Amino acid sequence: MVALAVTIKAWGRELGFADVRITDVDLSQQEAGFEAWLAHGYHGEMDYMAAHGLKRARPAELVPGTIRSISVRMDYLPQDSDAAWRQREKNRLHPNASHSATVSLYARGRDYHKVLRSRLQQLADRIAAEIGPFGYRVFTDSAPVMEVALAQKAGLGWRGKHTLLLNREAGSLFFLGEMLTDIPLPTDAPVTAHCGQCSACIDVCPTKAIIAPYTLDARRCISYLTIELKGSIPLEFRSLIGNRVYGCDDCQLFCPWNKFAQPSTLNDFDVRNGLDNASLVTLFSWTEAQFNEGLQGSPIRRIGHERWLRNIAVGLGNTAAAGVNAVEIIAALQARADDPSALVREHVAWALEQHAV
Repeated sequence: MVALAVTIKAWGRELGFADVRITDVDLSQQEAGFEAWLAHGYHGEMDYMAAHGLKRARPAELVPGTIRSISVRMDYLPQDSDAAWRQREKNRLHPNASHSATVSLYARGRDYHKVLRSRLQQLADRIAAEIGPFGYRVFTDSAPVMEVALAQKAGLGWRGKHTLLLNREAGSLFFLGEMLTDIPLPTDAPVTAHCGQCSACIDVCPTKAIIAPYTLDARRCISYLTIELKGSIPLEFRSLIGNRVYGCDDCQLFCPWNKFAQPSTLNDFDVRNGLDNASLVTLFSWTEAQFNEGLQGSPIRRIGHERWLRNIAVGLGNTAAAGVNAVEIIAALQARADDPSALVREHVAWALEQHAV
């Protein structure tokens, strides 16, 4: 088993995973905190978080026979990133750059679900070829599994105050995946936490969604508001969203550990469709067909054209506060003032009101 574990980790690195660790699946210590988080309603409309109850903390109930998790990390910073990438990303949030759309770094390339699942399956195939049939199931943000808790226990990093996993050599710009299995592999030890007294992620959050260290109220999080929320974005948050049209990286950009973020070894996460420097007006002009075609293979596509327009309308409204030349922006908004979607019309009307002040 020791030799097999070493071999599995080597295969994982060959398949593009930056790190591979192994843990048992006892997450009983996570159950009380998870139940309290749900009881406070911090999951918002993410009903799937509560749908499976404590099965999230009990992997063996999800995949009978499970005794181990092979947890993996895959870096997603684009390959051509240099030492100045963080400053460039911070500049995108400056009021003078508000005519440009800001898309979360992880979503500018290929859908990570497909990349990680495919490579985890290849890893499983290699194991089966070595030892014969075995029990397993692979995941990446695709089932009721407490991925961060498993990754932390496996030693891939520690949970930061923003609730994301942090690694001393790689910051937090990576995806997590796991293979739940019945192979009794030796386990790795967790690592110690290194956030100390730092509160950068808490202080910088535009909507104050990190309500306490290690506690996120998703209902306030810009990633939730622009991706998970299906209806209207609450008025109190619209001006705080700025030009962020899909997700938010602020808590990661200002985390000191991300000066160690590692570029991906794969080209899957390189920027597509110019999403690192796209005009709000241009993106707002996309028809549904253009949206579906242009974002094929992108994680953004899952929110649909309607919510895409909703988010961009808010971004266009927020250009008013930045003093951006409004002629083109107002024209773009007015062109969708009678959009078939009531959701889009509502946010366009709000955006036009900002320019009328």
